Amino acid sequence: MFITIFTDKINFYYKSKNWQYHLDEIKELGLLKKKKKYFLENGAFIAVTAVAYYCMIFTDLIDLYYIIPTLICYAFIIVARFDNPSEFVYFVFVKDIYRKEIKIKITPKDRVLIGKQIDHYLDLQFERNIKKTA
Repeated sequence: MFITIFTDKINFYYKSKNWQYHLDEIKELGLLKKKKKYFLENGAFIAVTAVAYYCMIFTDLIDLYYIIPTLICYAFIIVARFDNPSEFVYFVFVKDIYRKEIKIKITPKDRVLIGKQIDHYLDLQFERNIKKTA
């Protein structure tokens, strides 16, 4: 379990990170979803293409001497790009009343469970707010 809720405080823990708050200290809690960026793969693709064009235009190499290594490099770049099927990176963020913000990266397989626990906490917080105003 990622979240443990007690009567007056809430504990968060994920892998080796642990922290706790009183229930009234949390201002905002949620999941962030960011799209992955492929700077390394895109940079490698540009570099391999530049080297292939250089060999094609400025050297008198036979075609097979630069086309085959170029195709092999493209194959490695494609494997590196599509090795991980998840397209997004997920974070849990907590903002408190002291303007402190905690953001922790989570794995995509834990996202569903953590999302349900956060929804449960938000439902409990909503019920507490209704009881305060009633």
